[in-house]
Amino acid sequence: MPKIILSGCNGRMGRVITEICAAKPEMQIVAGLDLNAVQLSDYPVFAHVSEFTGEADVVIDFSNAAVTEELLAYCVSRKLPVVICTTGHSAEQLAAIDKAATEIPVFRSGNMSIGINLMMDLLRKCASVLGDDYNVEIVEAHHNQKLDAPSGTALMLADAVSEALPYDAEYTYDRHERRKKRPAHEIGIHAIRGGTIVGEHSVMFCGRDEVIEIKHSALSREVFATGAVNAAAFLAAQTKPALYNMSNVIAAQAAE
Repeated sequence: MPKIILSGCNGRMGRVITEICAAKPEMQIVAGLDLNAVQLSDYPVFAHVSEFTGEADVVIDFSNAAVTEELLAYCVSRKLPVVICTTGHSAEQLAAIDKAATEIPVFRSGNMSIGINLMMDLLRKCASVLGDDYNVEIVEAHHNQKLDAPSGTALMLADAVSEALPYDAEYTYDRHERRKKRPAHEIGIHAIRGGTIVGEHSVMFCGRDEVIEIKHSALSREVFATGAVNAAAFLAAQTKPALYNMSNVIAAQAAE
């Protein structure tokens, strides 16, 4: 039974993960972390990870990028695998994540949905076939409480497309100050924030007299929470320090 430390336990995603784990006898949350250290479930909650000294097998982080360094230092010191679901990291924080992955198993993904990760494979196929004859535009929409823009998922999708293109793509986030035609070799990335939208991502390949659109819509946060719990179960069984992602989880599930 993997013992989980849940960072961001009192947030929206933390509460959903708590509900999922409560229904899974093989999963146990032994401690929660939240700056608002109020106990809302049957496990203790701490404001700082260093306050918890009990036993654990893996950490799930669905909190805020601001706590990344503190959390990584704790996990490295205790040799604890960590599932990082938080997005909006700086270049320095991403470098710290990569460094930690040389010492402990680290899982990081900009989106925990299996559907999004399958979508990435489709995008690579489209980009390799369509090449530079089609312009690529990405539109993402989220609720009005989301802090980062564009979303980590939108950047993941852009990277998947860029990997398969025959040119080095330029990511363009804002065109309102540009008075010129769209350069051929850019990927436009646009963010919408409003209401309670859980998450929508659309990638358009726009050619001459033809548009191919691949879209994913998340209808509830449970999609991401289930992915995080599956990732935690996978990572808790890993002993080799490395940077893992959802492709590793999907491959492991397919092999069972």
